[in-house]
Amino acid sequence: MIRLPIDQAVEQLARHVSGGHGGRLFVPFGPGEPLVLKEMLSATEGLADRMCFVGAPIPGINRGDWSALSQTASSEGIFVSADWREAFEAGRYTVRPLTWFQAFGWLGQTPLDAAVFQVSPPGPDGQVTLSVASDLAPAVMRRADVFKLAIINPNLPVVNGPSWPLDAFDLVCESDHPVVDYDAGELDPAFEIIAGRIAEATPEGASLQFGVGKAGVAALKGLKGRRGLKIHSGMVTDPLVDLLDEEVVDSVVTGLAAGTSRLRDRLGDSRVRFEASDFTHDIGVLAAIPRLVAVNSALEIDLFGQANAEFQNGRQVSGIGGLTDFLRGARLSEGGVPILALPASAKKGAISRITPCLPPGAVSVPRADVAVVITEHGVTDLRGLGLDERAQALIGVADPAHRDALSNAWDEMRRAL
Repeated sequence: MIRLPIDQAVEQLARHVSGGHGGRLFVPFGPGEPLVLKEMLSATEGLADRMCFVGAPIPGINRGDWSALSQTASSEGIFVSADWREAFEAGRYTVRPLTWFQAFGWLGQTPLDAAVFQVSPPGPDGQVTLSVASDLAPAVMRRADVFKLAIINPNLPVVNGPSWPLDAFDLVCESDHPVVDYDAGELDPAFEIIAGRIAEATPEGASLQFGVGKAGVAALKGLKGRRGLKIHSGMVTDPLVDLLDEEVVDSVVTGLAAGTSRLRDRLGDSRVRFEASDFTHDIGVLAAIPRLVAVNSALEIDLFGQANAEFQNGRQVSGIGGLTDFLRGARLSEGGVPILALPASAKKGAISRITPCLPPGAVSVPRADVAVVITEHGVTDLRGLGLDERAQALIGVADPAHRDALSNAWDEMRRAL
């Protein structure tokens, strides 16, 4: 292990990755994104040449396009976002259609020349943690074939989770720089209603999971006043603080904490434990959790029960992430409730998000994996329903202004089946 000032460490990392022929660098994203590294690579012309940045940038949290650091740079991930749409269209960004659990396996074996990690300051035992981004990075930390740089950031809290001694890294430096914040924003009226419906669908003693975005915020905000709940989720956000303060939750297992300093200041709570994604998203682990309530969202659902979480007007705008991992795990859980929660319409009611039939290639979740659907207009459980029953149930939670058109479309499609 070599300790250097950060400017020298970054130069050495760049030489190790590029080596005159290009190379692949793992970058942690989510709230663990090392923005100081990006700034330093962009400050020196040619430093990022031929680099391929490998990881899983998350829409809404990670806003920058790392492949733009050089005309010869590229990147790989599992989501598409408006923030790196240009790189995707130009062929500089490769999207891999993987679930979050599959992404962990991919990072454990894809060719990599080096990796960078943001870590918390060493604790009393001399160990450093991956702090707010303990999810995918352990897949790379466990590899012996990758050159590793640790950036110690005093703004990252020490957490109860995966940890390593500093000599597990080839190179160590320090940098006092801000941590990436995340705010899903205020809930609109539809999600305020949906929050109540999620709470009603959550049994006593349940364990909850929630995805990124407003559905996750709604899931948390609707639980005030409850007791004895648990959280087992790939990610937690700021509303968790209120649930800890009000003793709504007894325990929290997560891999990623995306929020503000309000959340980070509470991650040392003895009830909070971090685990890698091969645990948080493992379907066997999830199936063994009683009453697992998985709350996720989609852009639209068709009358067959298929869900689209990735495409808008034929253009890819997101990815699968942990969506199917948790829907399948909750379905196998004893008393589990796999939920897709979404507003029934968009564009001020002009567009129904319950649609007759998804176009080819736009199915993120097959119909066998969609169970409980919640909109502001109601709750329906598709499990065990026949084709016509499923269609009618989904029409029943659609925006009333679109129900007649959906019924007519189903009648026409049904005759052709």
